Amino acid sequence: MARLGSFDRLSLNQITTERWSLREAVEGCVRAGVPWIAPWRNKVAEAGLSESRRMIQDAGLQVSSLCRGGMFPAATAAERQARIDDNRRAVEEAAELGAQVLVLVCGPSPDRDIDRARGWVAEGIDQLVPFAREHGVRLGIEPLHPMQAAERSVVVTLGQANTLAEQFAAQDVGVVVDVFHVWWDPELYSQIARAGERILGFHVSDWIVPTPDMVLGRGMMGDGVIEIRRIREAVEAAGYNGPIEVEIFNRAVWDAPGDEVLALMKERYLEHV
Repeated sequence: MARLGSFDRLSLNQITTERWSLREAVEGCVRAGVPWIAPWRNKVAEAGLSESRRMIQDAGLQVSSLCRGGMFPAATAAERQARIDDNRRAVEEAAELGAQVLVLVCGPSPDRDIDRARGWVAEGIDQLVPFAREHGVRLGIEPLHPMQAAERSVVVTLGQANTLAEQFAAQDVGVVVDVFHVWWDPELYSQIARAGERILGFHVSDWIVPTPDMVLGRGMMGDGVIEIRRIREAVEAAGYNGPIEVEIFNRAVWDAPGDEVLALMKERYLEHV
């Protein structure tokens, strides 16, 4: 299996060093020689949008994506419109930061009608596409693990995400492949091939056994059971050669010194990705 020989594609998804401010994450990337960063909107808001753009550009970093938009389903039309408005703000933020991709975590159902919620997701993306196109931002649908359907997203397989994305032009809407969420899927490799040019992002971490927590239980690459390199090779065979984000939700990782996390991240990236 082919190994990655350099860090040219490596991106720090900011949640991996959640205790760091955006400035600290930017400075940490510079010290570690990590060329890409994926900011989270709450960290951008803390620093201010213009200041966030300035500090990232001054550091010479590139922005792989902005996390996150989505969360489309809601109980009332007014709430759903408010979420569309927030997604438009997210698109503007992505454009200002130079991120070509806004990651969509599509949202849970507000009630028991999961089919209707999935319809609201499609409607929300449809409303967002023209605005995103005007700003040069592509929308990346990230399917989440089925265990998160009730709390975070009704889009739970790559096949679902592909079907949803295919309702729109490929230059507008694609998918994000996060190994933590999709590694288990018996249709994974056929769906990666199906996605092809629509793959807009690739996120890596690992699935720890036993799994401590469905949200905060991700491991550093190599600490779990995911065939990360095989998945990486599959997305490359499908045509994706963009940045690779390390996205780890884990309190023990968050509590560790950030520079140590980045050093381990680089080591495991070469070894397991």
